[in-house]
Amino acid sequence: MTEVLRRGVPGMKSVKDLPVVQDLPPPGGFPTVRYARRIPNTGPSGIAIFGISGLIMGYGFYLVKQGNDARKASRDEQYAARQTLLPLLQAEEDRRFAGVQDAYNAREAEIMKNTPGWKVGMNVYNNGKWYPPCTSTMPFIDGIK
Repeated sequence: MTEVLRRGVPGMKSVKDLPVVQDLPPPGGFPTVRYARRIPNTGPSGIAIFGISGLIMGYGFYLVKQGNDARKASRDEQYAARQTLLPLLQAEEDRRFAGVQDAYNAREAEIMKNTPGWKVGMNVYNNGKWYPPCTSTMPFIDGIK
């Protein structure tokens, strides 16, 4: 439709005057339209990805085990060191306890000197069992200054 319609100019009077031309496909037809989904087959297969993932996880578990073994060795070494030092620490605590107990007995003897029949350091429960006294390493907790 290359004609331009203008009033008063000779030529086509109406669009209806144009010859009817049907729109047809080109000779040989239109090319086919690809509408199927075609995903290119690139990259490793699923089995390969699964195998590689398994190897990576296996290596990770190996590293975790190495770390656990190192932590266990360090913990065992620390436990052995503590077991080695335990008699020394117990001896120091026994010396401290003996000093506190002597001071406690001296204070008890001074306080209870006017009470007849009182025995310093005796168990007040009278059941024959020994109970460790409630002593503390904090100053002034057990009343000894």
